[in-house]
Amino acid sequence: MIDVVLKDNSKIALDDGACAYDAAAAISAGLARRACAAKINGENKDLRTALKDGDSLEILTFDDEYGRWTFRHTASHIMAQAVKRLYPQAKLTIGPAVDDGFYYDFDVEESFTTEDLEKIEAEMKKIVKEDLKLERFTMSKDEAVKFFEEKGEPYKIELVENLTEGEEISFYSQGEFTDLCAGAHLMSTGQVKAFKLTSATGAYWHGDSNNKMLCRVYGTAFPKQSELEEYLLMIEEAKKRDHRKLGKELGLFALRDEAPGMPFFLPKGMVLRNTLISYWREVHKKWDYLEISTPQIMRRSLWETSGHWDHYHDDMYTTVIDDEDFAIKPMNCPGSILVYELEPHSYKELPLRYGELGKVHRNELSGALHGLFRVRCFTQDDAHILLAPEQIKDEVVRIAQLFDEVYSLFGLPYEIELSTMPEDHIGSKEDWDIATKALADAITGVGKTYIINEGDGAFYGPKLDFHIKDSLGRTWQCGTIQLDYQLPGRFGLEYTGSDGEKHCPVMIHRVVFGSIERFIGVITEHFAGAFPVWLAPVQVEILPIADRHAEYADKIKAELDALGIRAESDLRNEKIGYKIREARLQKIPYMLVVGDKEAESGTVSVRRRGEDKELGTMSLEEFKEKILIEINSKAL
Repeated sequence: MIDVVLKDNSKIALDDGACAYDAAAAISAGLARRACAAKINGENKDLRTALKDGDSLEILTFDDEYGRWTFRHTASHIMAQAVKRLYPQAKLTIGPAVDDGFYYDFDVEESFTTEDLEKIEAEMKKIVKEDLKLERFTMSKDEAVKFFEEKGEPYKIELVENLTEGEEISFYSQGEFTDLCAGAHLMSTGQVKAFKLTSATGAYWHGDSNNKMLCRVYGTAFPKQSELEEYLLMIEEAKKRDHRKLGKELGLFALRDEAPGMPFFLPKGMVLRNTLISYWREVHKKWDYLEISTPQIMRRSLWETSGHWDHYHDDMYTTVIDDEDFAIKPMNCPGSILVYELEPHSYKELPLRYGELGKVHRNELSGALHGLFRVRCFTQDDAHILLAPEQIKDEVVRIAQLFDEVYSLFGLPYEIELSTMPEDHIGSKEDWDIATKALADAITGVGKTYIINEGDGAFYGPKLDFHIKDSLGRTWQCGTIQLDYQLPGRFGLEYTGSDGEKHCPVMIHRVVFGSIERFIGVITEHFAGAFPVWLAPVQVEILPIADRHAEYADKIKAELDALGIRAESDLRNEKIGYKIREARLQKIPYMLVVGDKEAESGTVSVRRRGEDKELGTMSLEEFKEKILIEINSKAL
């Protein structure tokens, strides 16, 4: 018998040779049905993994990230099996799980159509109904090559041949279907109750355009049909909210082939952008930040000292000026360091908080570009804080409070992720351990929780990432707090301490929006283009019923303009119903309908966005008071 330690520190006795699935079954039949994978001694493992005496064990379900990955990875194998049944000549490549689903790449003569996907889905349902047991086994490299030669699977042969000699080569079989795979997988196909194939597109083998174009089939899977239906409804709603679609319809921004990945902001988009920036300045002044601006292009020697030239060079745009290498800045931090260096500093000045709305350029792959979410040119709402080591905890607490204030304003809840030392890093492990603990202690000190993201820190230090959740429940990584013991030392930064001696400060890198462009994309989808009044590019649309009411409409507009209220008048020779529909499509918060009665009495007939009926007639003064309260309070 062996004893295994469970998540709650209780122990369970199991027979020698028992696996993680046996443990789940011993705990409860319900857990065994929901089990997808296991965490053994802190590592994600297949349920078939044998347990040893003293092992720690956590059973992972679909509610856990690796459990979802395993569930959907199994779904990709079910799809591949269905394809091979229906299209035996199709050649298999790879089929991983991805965010919200899975895909598999096939080499086929013609890409799959919508009708093909329906056939594949139907065959997948048969495979699920068959409840085929998934079995894991291994082969030697030579055996694996021979196996796939007999199967006529050239891509699998290539994958095997690229494996390191002596590396364990694992396979999973389900019925007549066997695939090369490292795992993990569910215990049987019958567990994948609900799935949907969503699209078929092209993809190059290994992502290389010199290789053959394959057919990539995307899908998603859930344990319950109700969860799948909820997800599909969310996807349809997301399509309606796509910021690229709304950006065009609302006249916010444009993307041109002449400048790939570099958005053009249009007049209404600039109003939105500048309003957001004004708020940024307002809140940062409140929290004692000093705004600076640093150059776009700086010498190679600066980026060598910072480490970016060695660690980030492939993502940088460079140029030559007077026979000397320069780089367009991909980050703002070295500029802030140069500002700090301009004069000596005392401990009495610290923390010193520099804020910068700095435009940066990064050489993103063309295939990764996506609206405002992934661009090559963007404005990072940076701040760089120079402080003494003993000030770290209080300052991180302070930053977290600022973040909470900002995200609450937009109705965006969030989760926090602590990213630790990556393989490509500078500085000692000791410094990294100190920095990581400082961030963790600060966050727990304000009553917040976090999850660990191993190995995803910046090359110069660990970080706290803030993942906001929008109105559809999707998460977006926006804010970050990065603790850096390295750059201040590399640049020889100093301050005079209370002891009269010179000391090296610590630097905190942080953003709250992430970038102005990306945050605009996020809130456009979050609000479905119906921005709160204070943020809306046009806050009031004045709708005269007939031409004779245009003069009164202009008078109203002039009075609203004088108060800083963003108003437009629709003076087109169109029926009032048409004008109202147009204003609704533009998602304008308030519509003021004016006719003879309103012009004579000095009133306005008020309609509120999203409401079918008028709010009623009120004096212009009443309306001005009402909307100003809403704007100044920044109400949602």
